[in-house]
Amino acid sequence: MQRLYDFIRRHPTGVDCFWAVFLMGLSALGFVGDQDRGPLWAAVPVVMGLSAVIALRRRMPEKMLVLAAALGIAQLVLDVPPGASNFAMLVIIYTVAAQSASRWASRLALVGGLAAATCGQIRWPTPNQSALSQIFITIILTVPFALAWTLGDSVRTRRAYFAQLEERARRLEKEREAQSKVAVAAERARIARELHDVVAHNVSVMVVQADGAAYVLDAAPDQAKQALETISMTGRQALAEMRRLLGVLRTGDAPESGEYVPQPDVQQIEDLVEQVRTSGLTVDFKIEGTPRPLPSGVELTAYRIVQEALTNTRKHGGPDAGASVRLVYFDDGLGLLVEDDGRGAAHELYEDGGADGQGHGLIGMRERVGMVGGTLDAGPRPGGGFRISALLPLKAA
Repeated sequence: MQRLYDFIRRHPTGVDCFWAVFLMGLSALGFVGDQDRGPLWAAVPVVMGLSAVIALRRRMPEKMLVLAAALGIAQLVLDVPPGASNFAMLVIIYTVAAQSASRWASRLALVGGLAAATCGQIRWPTPNQSALSQIFITIILTVPFALAWTLGDSVRTRRAYFAQLEERARRLEKEREAQSKVAVAAERARIARELHDVVAHNVSVMVVQADGAAYVLDAAPDQAKQALETISMTGRQALAEMRRLLGVLRTGDAPESGEYVPQPDVQQIEDLVEQVRTSGLTVDFKIEGTPRPLPSGVELTAYRIVQEALTNTRKHGGPDAGASVRLVYFDDGLGLLVEDDGRGAAHELYEDGGADGQGHGLIGMRERVGMVGGTLDAGPRPGGGFRISALLPLKAA
């Protein structure tokens, strides 16, 4: 039974042709049983035309409606009384109301259906019936045409409604996919920033200490030992931060704050400065204003900016470079100023990331500052060195 139903759905025109042949056969039996069916030369084309209306109603509903109307007029003019083939008029009225996108065709189907019974009663009145009976019969015969059009229009409305729902569902699905892609890209950029900050800073410290240890290994074993201890401590710290970050990626469980660990804050900037000092870089650190609680995003952004700025000083400032870090608490913002007196960085390293793909740290800074609605300025200092200044707006913690 299911196979038959699937076949019918796949071959609607074939099914219509079957019913057209069936209707033609009923009409032929009507000619055999009733000789008063009008002139045969006129009745046969009408029956065949109405059968064609049934066969092609889905493929060209508007054209078949016009053909049915023309055949109905021909019946009135040539005196071909209604028969079984006129059932095609009910079918085409329903089809046009249900499938046609043309409003004129739907209106024509409704007007033609309402007028068909009246025209038929006037042309072939029921004998021995009063005028009131004729009117009653006309109304009864009009009802099927009105119902056919109403049912078809209701089906068309429901199909349009379901089509709208499907289109909305497809659109929402596309929007969800687009949002998912944006979220994935944002998370990838966020993870890349965290990895860069964790790895670049700690590895830079380890490289500097390793170079120093190798230089003084024979002349000052105590200093070499201290450098190796710093390397060990820094490496463990980097591994701990990496494990926490990778643990979030593996489990997919974000912390309650909604941000990936590690989450350093402004208070840890002083520890960061001390760590950098142990690597041989002279850093002057000062806090101005009254420290107060900050939003977690601002805390992390401030820490990472200072971390990246000091890392860049070690990389590009030269062996004798010194740096200064200033944190200024304003009423409506947190100001950061990191300067060094070294050689500075090449132009392409701080403008658009550079054509060679370098400068990712400064790109990450700009992204972080932009996420909290702040501003960042990075570039050479007048007279030499490099300066990074940022203003991070404060909100209620």
